[in-house]
Amino acid sequence: MRKSLTLLAAAATLSTGAFAANYAIDPTHTFATFEIGHFGASVNRGRFDKKEGTISFDKAAKTGSVDVSFDVASVNTGTPNFDKHLQSAEILSAEKFPKARFVSTKFQFSGDKVSAVEGNLTLLGKTQPVTLKANQFACYESPMLKREVCGGDFETTIDRTAFGVNYGVDWGFPKNVRLVVQVEGVKQ
Repeated sequence: MRKSLTLLAAAATLSTGAFAANYAIDPTHTFATFEIGHFGASVNRGRFDKKEGTISFDKAAKTGSVDVSFDVASVNTGTPNFDKHLQSAEILSAEKFPKARFVSTKFQFSGDKVSAVEGNLTLLGKTQPVTLKANQFACYESPMLKREVCGGDFETTIDRTAFGVNYGVDWGFPKNVRLVVQVEGVKQ
């Protein structure tokens, strides 16, 4: 009986992806960038420079998890006054809600490659489901680090008003914001 329980526990461990590798986010290759139209004339762009998080990935089982957060006060558009306005209570309320966070719920695959990551995005204390579609994804042996690195370029479009970001909607600013997330993780 004891041997059967041990085998059952081992089988359960295998089926739950317990052999997933952990990856440390490479901060020099991981950014969340946003794009929003500006009166139909141009596109405002920015990114969040400070981030932290964890990635677990099991290629064989085709499973994984991501938990990454971005420091809202690290928003960088290249224009300091615009950055301050984005951080203000009118838009991102960085003082009250210092982190934006994405936590995955499911990895989707096309063959052996990640094709999308489903999860929940929390911004301004509100959580909404989002799916990050992979434009590209690969794992490679880094010649500099001598370790495996996995990463990709993902995108989604969110309705910012679902998170309470309503600034400028009455003036004609679009509700939709395109998010582009590039991420690479170094196998630990």
